[in-house]
Amino acid sequence: MARAVAAAIVVAAIGVAVAIALGLRDREPGARCGPGFVATGARCLPPDPARCPAPLVSTGAGCDAPSVRVLVPAAAVAVGPSDWEAEGRVQPRSVRVQAFRIDAFEVTRGRLGLPGDPARAAAGVTRDRASAFCASEGGRLPTEDEWIVAAASATNPPRRYPWGDTGAVCRRAAWGLDGLCARGGDGPDTVGAHPAGDTPLGLHDLAGNVAEWVSDDAPPSAGGAPPSGIVKGGSWRDSLASELRIWASRQVPLRAEQARTEDPTVGFRCVYPP
Repeated sequence: MARAVAAAIVVAAIGVAVAIALGLRDREPGARCGPGFVATGARCLPPDPARCPAPLVSTGAGCDAPSVRVLVPAAAVAVGPSDWEAEGRVQPRSVRVQAFRIDAFEVTRGRLGLPGDPARAAAGVTRDRASAFCASEGGRLPTEDEWIVAAASATNPPRRYPWGDTGAVCRRAAWGLDGLCARGGDGPDTVGAHPAGDTPLGLHDLAGNVAEWVSDDAPPSAGGAPPSGIVKGGSWRDSLASELRIWASRQVPLRAEQARTEDPTVGFRCVYPP
């Protein structure tokens, strides 16, 4: 009897140790980067700038995201507080959208013509500038409903996160880069460096990295505050998993004089006709 009890204790201890190891693995610097990338400070970078790991491609300025647009089929998705953290924050409603295409990657610094690492998500972009860039590419900013359907991969009911219902760990998204998943983060990460968080349709970084502009205005406040826009998906600075949920959103001032400085957590991607 004593031997059986001792054996049970050993087995339980091993199970606890394995569980702890698996949990810590997702917090280790190397584990948060996808295949072909290495953790360098708070970033995930190619070990050799001359060789671009998938999904990045080589350009004259260095590694960058390829120009890929993903078709999102027409869909009707029920959005509501099925997730307990959504209660009091999300009004139940039905989201219906027609088919459209959407950038597989967030717009990068290279694509926007900004200096620095071309494959890093562009941040500190105002909604007006984002909208103008999308128009120059033959597209526009997505509506909030379109963004939700894209993140849900047109499934009904929608998943909690772009990749599924569970597993908000460091390898799935660039988030908590100044505390939970890394230290010293000062901006977004390389796009496409967290493939474990991709959607079934093949969209990268819809959770974390940069919060993405949608075209909707935030509802006017009772106090008559100046207008704000809406961003989706959470960012590299967020450390709460609830901010990565598909239903989560944040209001951002639209005028530079309101924001005082451009928000370093905000970027965008564009949508196009199907």
